[in-house]
Amino acid sequence: MIISTHSKFETIFLILNAVLLCHLASAQWEKILTHDAFPEHKIKLKEPHLCDKTVQQYSGYLDVNGKHLFFWFFESRNKPQEDPILLWLNGGPGESSLTALYYEIGPCSVNPEANDTIFNPYSWNSKSSIIFLDQPTNTGYSYGGDNVTDTLTAALDVYAFLQIFFREFHNYAKLDFHIAGESYAGHWIPAIAFDINKYNHNCDAIKKLVHINLESILIGSGLINFLEQYKYYPDMACNSTYGPVLNHSTCNQLRKDCKKCIKLIKACYASKNLTDCINAENYCQDKMLGTYKNISGRDFDDIRKSCTNSCHPEFQNFVKYSNREDVKIELGVNPSLVYSKSNFNIYLSFFYTGDMIHPFDIYIPTLLNNNIRVLIYAGDADYICNWLGQDAWTKALRWSGTKGFNDAKFTPWITASGNYSGEVRTFKGFTLLRIFEAGHFAAHDQPVSSLDFFNRWIFKKDL
Repeated sequence: MIISTHSKFETIFLILNAVLLCHLASAQWEKILTHDAFPEHKIKLKEPHLCDKTVQQYSGYLDVNGKHLFFWFFESRNKPQEDPILLWLNGGPGESSLTALYYEIGPCSVNPEANDTIFNPYSWNSKSSIIFLDQPTNTGYSYGGDNVTDTLTAALDVYAFLQIFFREFHNYAKLDFHIAGESYAGHWIPAIAFDINKYNHNCDAIKKLVHINLESILIGSGLINFLEQYKYYPDMACNSTYGPVLNHSTCNQLRKDCKKCIKLIKACYASKNLTDCINAENYCQDKMLGTYKNISGRDFDDIRKSCTNSCHPEFQNFVKYSNREDVKIELGVNPSLVYSKSNFNIYLSFFYTGDMIHPFDIYIPTLLNNNIRVLIYAGDADYICNWLGQDAWTKALRWSGTKGFNDAKFTPWITASGNYSGEVRTFKGFTLLRIFEAGHFAAHDQPVSSLDFFNRWIFKKDL
């Protein structure tokens, strides 16, 4: 094949430009952090100036065995040397935590032109520093070889990240630490918190480890107990506060299908056979989710909304912004990496290992027994991880406070501004919060009241 001189120069230019961009992204690391207890892990970080230029920021990667997990840290706008630290994890599995950063709780959102950010006065870093972490591998800005396919493996990488981060920033390590997230983070968070608690008890024996002051976990509309959650899809679709979204005959069929779904889930738990578990996942999702979406046309994330194509077109603003070359370079991301809000291949990886169907509320009693508080919150218009299912599994949980929690009544949740914004049930550090007029992304739908409950929770004030 004959290449023209012009084409040759153009090709050389493109190659040199790509090399230069990669160099710009990699040469800006201001620190490389390591830890003797995790010799295969290291953190590369820099100090970007995006989103909220009024606070200290760090961004970079946790590198381990070909995996590269992206993080972005924002200090508190209030008293960063005193305020708690929050680790935020989105779900999916395969959902970037930048979704929460730009759409819910972060210091900024992205403008419609996708060329700049807008200050968020209701950011959760108002009185807390926040780490947004893209995990597992190949989520958001994170990249690497083979996908992680189970929650417990993913949890170990997160623990290593925290150890290296707090060893370097020991001024943060002494502060109260909380983990929050939504959706599939109902799997991530209990497992990570369990690991932290376990290793905290061994810190004296393993002197290289930092004691992480885990104070609480917060799970928003979380997939925590697959069995209990799936029991309540018929009630949510046919008898919610917002009225039925399916007709009478479809509701009757949905209830029949739900009985078979529950039977299949129990068979999976009894046999521990992967094929049984995948069959249960397939059947239940098809009947409980597929029927709802195909017939009602409503949003999984908000039963009040009808949508045909994209239910959240505003997501495209931050996806475009995250793919800007200048933004990636500022954050230390390789400019050739294509940012995606969610990675369906990761979802499938977890689906086909049966990780999705297994309950992760089994870790909650240990946390409560070790005085680690647990807040479960959900918008009452969310279908996919609806509040009815959250209510059910929290009451079914077996722990020392089961009777006290179940005997406790829902009481009005009144925000600092005097608004009746939801209902709360609580007993001995275990709290369930139902948020009125909110869907799956509660902090986006109700930013003022969400910041209210978050600040009250992290400073140990009653909701």
